[in-house]
Amino acid sequence: MSNPYLPRWEYIPDGEPRVFGDRVYIYGSHDLAGSGSFCDIVHKVWSAPVDNPNQWVCHGDIFRVSETRDHESDTDWTDESARLFAPDVVEKDGKYYLYAYIDNKKGCVAVADRPEGPFKLLSKYKYTIPDEVCAGGLFIDPSVFVDDDGRAYIYCGFLKSFMAELEDNMYEIKDGTLIEHFIPSSDPVVLRPEDGFDVADKTFFEAASMRKVGDTYYMIYSPKDCPNLAYATADKPTGPFKFGGYIVNSGADYPGGNNHGSIMNVNGQWYIFYHRMTNGTIMSRRGCVEKIEILPDGTIPEVEATSLGFEDSLNPYQITDADIACVLTGGAFISERNVFERFIRNITTDTIIGYRYYDFGKDFDSKTMEFAAKVRGMGTNCRMNIFIDGVDSPDKLKTCKTVGKKIGSIEIGHDDEVITTVVEAVTGRHAVYFTIETDYGDGWMADYFKGRSLFELESFVFMK
Repeated sequence: MSNPYLPRWEYIPDGEPRVFGDRVYIYGSHDLAGSGSFCDIVHKVWSAPVDNPNQWVCHGDIFRVSETRDHESDTDWTDESARLFAPDVVEKDGKYYLYAYIDNKKGCVAVADRPEGPFKLLSKYKYTIPDEVCAGGLFIDPSVFVDDDGRAYIYCGFLKSFMAELEDNMYEIKDGTLIEHFIPSSDPVVLRPEDGFDVADKTFFEAASMRKVGDTYYMIYSPKDCPNLAYATADKPTGPFKFGGYIVNSGADYPGGNNHGSIMNVNGQWYIFYHRMTNGTIMSRRGCVEKIEILPDGTIPEVEATSLGFEDSLNPYQITDADIACVLTGGAFISERNVFERFIRNITTDTIIGYRYYDFGKDFDSKTMEFAAKVRGMGTNCRMNIFIDGVDSPDKLKTCKTVGKKIGSIEIGHDDEVITTVVEAVTGRHAVYFTIETDYGDGWMADYFKGRSLFELESFVFMK
């Protein structure tokens, strides 16, 4: 399954991946297409076999803070204005604990006998730490970690971080265990240059997520430069943490916003789970995933955002839905027309659209092949150029500094149409990029059409 890895109509941001038994589960927020606010009143969970993480199954709503068409609310201190933000789920002693962050209401813990639920309310958080630290009991973006010795810890925060140890009941904060600023904020008083936090962009914004790899503790978090996901490491769950680097930037050559996710080993391969924006807002977010490598020295090299998801490469000879683009510049964005149709809109002469990576296969006799695109014209003639490995000028993209090779172009008119053209044959593994141009030159006519939406792209395919 390509990015996004869940069905295209599903919006699960803030993904916390967990492997329980022989399945990988994704717990996250639930956005609505085109919504003017973050998140929904429910948490949903999806899972897939670890040996085939393309076969995702939805287990439905697992927790709710308001009445739905099928269920009463699971909480009695919330109303229809409440929203469930980024959660986490951990297993301890055969029970599964859901940590709910309820916007503007006290958070809580729910418990289930199975990782897919149903989860039943266990308790609100019980704590004696100051309300100004835990935002009045919200416990923002909770990440919970159960160490090998059975001790459990919770990590939270927005703009500033804090952590504490949990009692065995998994909802009560153990007195005397509070640690503030386990990842420094940008406040110079808590900035720690000796631990690598020497500039504000590395400091804590939100989205704490704890993992352990071998004997090393990894804190995945959203830094102040929030389209990034960063990591810091420690030799104890309580730190101190040393800045490690950035893992993925969801806003590089793509409409940016917040980011939230974590790392997980699925069937021997490490991945970073994160999300991207759609529908021209920062509030319709879909889950994405990239393969990563954890090197012997514990570092995680930064990876680029791709269209691959769990795939090794895309098949150019199967129809590509335009909405899996991983490069989208110049104000263009992915939009959902309805549950069946998604497309790229607001395409202008400043737009670059990119897909990484296709495997075009080995040599074949022909010097040419065909390319077809399904478009919706917007009343202006234009041209879409087709490049591999880069575009015409390397300074147009942050994530690709290579001059690409143009293999063809298609002329786009006024109407809804499928356009077919002949392009140069390609073999091997390549990224594909589209650039847009008109024939209006550099004069007043070009200025007149600058920024104008020229067409919408729905899908395309290469054909031998």
